[in-house]
Amino acid sequence: MSRFEPGSCLGYEKMHENINVVRRRLSRPLTLSEKIVYGHLDDPVGQEIDRGRTYLRLRPDRVAMQDATAQMAMLQFISSGLPKVAVPSTIHCDHLIEAQTGGAQDLQRAKEINEEVYNFLATAAAKYGVGFWKPGSGIIHQIILENYAYPGVMLIGTDSHTPNGGGLGGICIGVGGADAVDVMAGIPWELKCPKVIGVRLTGTLSGWTSPKDVILKVAGILTVKGGTGAIVEYHGPGVDSISCTGMATICNMGAEIGATTSVFPYNHRMKTYLEKTGRGGQCLGIHPQFPQSLLHVLPSFFPFPCCIEIASVADEFKEDLVPDEGCEYDQVIEVNLSELKPHINGPFTPDLAHPVSEIGAVAKKNGWPLEVKVGLIGSCTNSSYEDMGRAASVAKQALDKGVKCKAQFTVTPGSEQIRATIERDGYAKILSDVGGIVLANACGPCIGQWDRRDVKKGEKNTIVTSFNRNFTARNDANPATHAFVTSPEIVTALALAGDLSFNPETDYLIAKSGEKFKLAPPTGDELPARDFDPGQDTYQHPPAESSSVRVDVSPSSNRLQLLQPFDKWNGKDLENMRVLIKVKGKCTTDHISAAGPWLKYRGHLDNISNNLLIGAVNIENGAVNKVKNQLTGEYGGVPDVARHYKANGVSWVVVGDENYGEGSSREHAALEPRHLGGRAIIVKSFARIHETNLKKQGLLPLTFANSSDYDKIRPDDKISITGLKSFAPGKPLTAVIKHSDGGEESISLNHSFNETQIEWFKAGSALNRMKELQ
Repeated sequence: MSRFEPGSCLGYEKMHENINVVRRRLSRPLTLSEKIVYGHLDDPVGQEIDRGRTYLRLRPDRVAMQDATAQMAMLQFISSGLPKVAVPSTIHCDHLIEAQTGGAQDLQRAKEINEEVYNFLATAAAKYGVGFWKPGSGIIHQIILENYAYPGVMLIGTDSHTPNGGGLGGICIGVGGADAVDVMAGIPWELKCPKVIGVRLTGTLSGWTSPKDVILKVAGILTVKGGTGAIVEYHGPGVDSISCTGMATICNMGAEIGATTSVFPYNHRMKTYLEKTGRGGQCLGIHPQFPQSLLHVLPSFFPFPCCIEIASVADEFKEDLVPDEGCEYDQVIEVNLSELKPHINGPFTPDLAHPVSEIGAVAKKNGWPLEVKVGLIGSCTNSSYEDMGRAASVAKQALDKGVKCKAQFTVTPGSEQIRATIERDGYAKILSDVGGIVLANACGPCIGQWDRRDVKKGEKNTIVTSFNRNFTARNDANPATHAFVTSPEIVTALALAGDLSFNPETDYLIAKSGEKFKLAPPTGDELPARDFDPGQDTYQHPPAESSSVRVDVSPSSNRLQLLQPFDKWNGKDLENMRVLIKVKGKCTTDHISAAGPWLKYRGHLDNISNNLLIGAVNIENGAVNKVKNQLTGEYGGVPDVARHYKANGVSWVVVGDENYGEGSSREHAALEPRHLGGRAIIVKSFARIHETNLKKQGLLPLTFANSSDYDKIRPDDKISITGLKSFAPGKPLTAVIKHSDGGEESISLNHSFNETQIEWFKAGSALNRMKELQ
């Protein structure tokens, strides 16, 4: 399955058998998404299959975790009492490195500041059989694409942009840590049978239009919740005009439309990428990073020298890696790549789509700042060799005319392999010479790990990025920053011009000589002409024998904290709960559990809970982190009031709007309300991952049967949830609302719990239930 796991095997034969079983049962052509998903069914013969309704029990091939979410995932796995992970799993250190001065300095500072956490993750990985990618190795999704993703794989990852692997033909799904624990424990993983949205691509990409523009356009069509409960499957003749890493870009940002994941069919572009990354079928010899002391663990059937034959085997099973002719989609969107124009989306939401040619006029009309303060390229969405090459081709044209960036300009390589290769091939020098600062191989500003100092908090300004997400204050903690997402080449052009209204297709720059010149469309090699340069060795293989490995968590640590089981349901209805906050408008996981400086506490539940809902807007007063304590009558921060309620034995609920919990997969947004005494989250609708995370932690995610009932709840109400003694799938619960003026009314609340998930609630959490069954 990977050069780092020579004992693991591809599961094509089993998947093929399962697909044939399901095809006979359903008697119809299958989409690619269905083939891969149903090909991983735990029971293909008995599993009820109904898109959008039934829950599937699946056997994913592997698990991937980034360091911010891996802390809680591994703490939960330790609590399970199991000795080793049951499937190949990896941890990737990419989230805890703050962008400040430059790659090398920032990486060294991160290693010093986060030593305790990195040591915990490294020893926990070694103890439980998990591969460990050290800080500086790169962003999880780029590492997965380079080493672990392959056509037909089913991979779950504790990061919402795990769908990046769909660019290599895999079903790669973002989940919370508790889901990862299930899979690592060898328990079938549950997923609501996804619908399938087909995006038919025709025509050919050319000029300034890039793969990023495909998903920017689709996001504008589907909006941030249009893909909820569905897999987005790209198909059609236009697919072959997109590189493998370009397909990954499109799948990566599919998270922004709420999709379960996105996927492309296997084709020659994927095969070429597999070959270039050492997985084509040629014999490679034992990888230099594979420890000599572990050669004895290689199975006897594994050939020497070591052969990673994914592409050649994928060719044999190609019919299972493309959709059946005549398959039906739940919805079809048509995009003509030949007519598609460069796009830029934002601000404050990734689905506000504009053609680049129109953004200047729209910005002027809305009063958005036109001066571009910073241009940022890279991130897990756009940091491939091709991305860097196309950006460098734009920068080189400017340098040849004596022009440098008017805006600040940063470059984030996606992996150590990309960093080393663009440095060798001259791209890094061009991007530096034009004014760029090359940051560490990490997430950095994309997730708020950015020590930005050029503007004051509250100062209105514009930045343009090649990232995937642009929620309020996400990148720099400044709610007045207007962030726009676009392709790396458009970011580079706008950074050169320093003006959001600049259209590189029609507008001119001024050379050092004073002459006007227009930028030619970007060019860039899909893959390096020479092999990739792997760069520094950053991988730690788990030892064959780990009984002597110690995993220490100090009781006095403020970064790590062993978990205590949540309390079980007491068998009664939940009565007279307070409304902690009634949230107004968009409430992402960034609003519920902020990142940035809070990332340092991701392994310490009590400390991280001090950021609970501090970014959510209180409908009562329009303020953030200011709610009324109904016991004292005083106003305080949301987590402070929650702690006061808990200390006084008062349970509480949160009331929210549409698509509550969109964004990151961070399960802390579910763990924190549970830890601080929350019992239910009542909203108009949920984002998929967050709803599941809430269930896993023993909370009740409930939706208004009538969305207008949101208006009936007042901040000073007491709410009782009744019907729990007969809690059953498909059976609504009732909320009895007691108003402070003595009035009372009842409303109906829907839920999506199945029988297994109801057992999680009764046990207090999914982890508690796992222990009960051991």
